[in-house]
Amino acid sequence: MSGSHRHDHAAHGHSHSHGHSHAPADFGRAFLIATTLNLAFVFVEGAAGLWTGSMALLADAGHNLSDVLGLLIAWGGASLAKRPASRRFTYGLRSSTILAALGNAVLLLFAVGAIALEASRRFSEPPPVPGTTVMIVAGIGIVINTVTALMFASGRKGDINIRGAYLHMAADAAVSAAVVVGGALILWTGQAWIDPALSLIIVAVILWSTWGLLRDSVTMALNAVPPGINAEKVEATLGTLPGVTRVHDLHIWPMSTTEVALTAHLLMPGGHPGDAFLRDAEHRLEHDYGIGHATLQIELGDDDPCGLHHGH
Repeated sequence: MSGSHRHDHAAHGHSHSHGHSHAPADFGRAFLIATTLNLAFVFVEGAAGLWTGSMALLADAGHNLSDVLGLLIAWGGASLAKRPASRRFTYGLRSSTILAALGNAVLLLFAVGAIALEASRRFSEPPPVPGTTVMIVAGIGIVINTVTALMFASGRKGDINIRGAYLHMAADAAVSAAVVVGGALILWTGQAWIDPALSLIIVAVILWSTWGLLRDSVTMALNAVPPGINAEKVEATLGTLPGVTRVHDLHIWPMSTTEVALTAHLLMPGGHPGDAFLRDAEHRLEHDYGIGHATLQIELGDDDPCGLHHGH
């Protein structure tokens, strides 16, 4: 802003703590174990699917392979987010976690398309499937996917990047359970069409679990106000601070999948209230809304209103 606006450019409050918006926990060990287990299972399940001709096993193996890639993407995003800020990337690479979550959602959409196409083709000539083998392999999948899902369970509520990894594993555990049921039905009825039908059910489950991840990652990538934060309430809170007569040019956006930033202009005709005022405002934003990085600009507004007051 130009100096003629009489903004007090020294009057900026910065809060680098995270309150409810915690810094991402270190899930490096969980990613390593989950990736190793799932990669090994992909080879076992894929080989079993080729040997038995089971489309359900091949579909699940293909999805598990996409999960391995998804885990690597999420792991990479979480690792990049820890890099320090630079003169070019002034926030560091925190947004990598948002890109990772978005990439995971898109990857899953491609995976389900391939599975649905192959399953539809096999409806015309479903090959015979040994139900016992299908049940054994899928049973192993239930154990592996449940164990890996539990590794990410603690971080799923506060980080959509971790939530993406958790949903992959939890959905896979449910899908493997469905494959076990399908194998039992094949043994009982002898109807081979159950296998491709089950593959389509797998597709539906994956799509259902992916939709929320895709929606949230896209809105984060577009710098929308994070879910759970009401911008009107934040503005009202700032407006009730002592000496503030108006709040404008308020922006709230996700710096990463776990951190939230805010900038706002506060009109205070009485002048700059001091650092204690800024610290109190930062504390309220952090405690009440989980906004851990706040920048507040104080304006006197005597004769030349801020050019941003009437929009951009």
